[in-house]
Amino acid sequence: MLFFVYSCEDVIEVDIPSDPPRLVIDALVRVNVNENFTNVVVKVSETSSFFESTPIATLDQITLTNIDNPPSGNEAILFEDSPGVYSRSFPTEELMTDNYVLQINYNGEIFLAFSQFEAAPEINSIIQGDATLFDNDDIEVIVNYTDIPEEENFYLFDFDFDEFLATEDTFYQDQEFEFSYFYDEPLEIGTEVEVSILGINEDFYNYMNLLIDQSGQQDVGVFATPSVTVRGNFINATNIDNIDNFDNVDQSDNFALGYFAIVQENKSSFIVQ
Repeated sequence: MLFFVYSCEDVIEVDIPSDPPRLVIDALVRVNVNENFTNVVVKVSETSSFFESTPIATLDQITLTNIDNPPSGNEAILFEDSPGVYSRSFPTEELMTDNYVLQINYNGEIFLAFSQFEAAPEINSIIQGDATLFDNDDIEVIVNYTDIPEEENFYLFDFDFDEFLATEDTFYQDQEFEFSYFYDEPLEIGTEVEVSILGINEDFYNYMNLLIDQSGQQDVGVFATPSVTVRGNFINATNIDNIDNFDNVDQSDNFALGYFAIVQENKSSFIVQ
């Protein structure tokens, strides 16, 4: 496919990517452990050509199934709240203790992803600093938290405004840790900025690092389509006849984008001064 840009004298031909559309799944389940129920929300869309808006996807069915304690009836089915948005409430305690599989039926194909709850520590403190990184408009936020002891941990920080940072505890295991993060876009004085820490596993940590690197940290979103495809944890299970054996699947290039994860979220906020 070619895109033509006209000027008074010249014609410039630009090659535009024309890959077949893929399903994009935003399935990050953020759990507040102090609530009895968690509203699980999954958003789906399709990849689009370079200059087109992102089309909404309509699913045949979507289910979130507790593998350890399978539900009866239709208790696993998520229902469409609005175009491309599906949700249902699940018991928080079960989300924290059991294994889950998210199944999406779409255009005659089946996509699966598995997840188990990952814990996160509290944020001890969050304050605005006065240091700068590249120019005087930078805003520094100083975050302090304590690593969950006696285990290898990975965390994802959501700094609001679609800005994320993935970190591992290799150099601060079992310790209190403090670091600075810099916003390079201007923020109005008086703006309340919400910061979250999410517990994640190593696979999700690697996925987010790739996504952030390829996006250049510009409006990445957790499941925005990157310039180069980053594969998440969804597999195409359409032709699988044995869930314990994936060798019979000839769909290595037919997968959905995005990630399914069940994570604890702890929040704090600061007011821009």
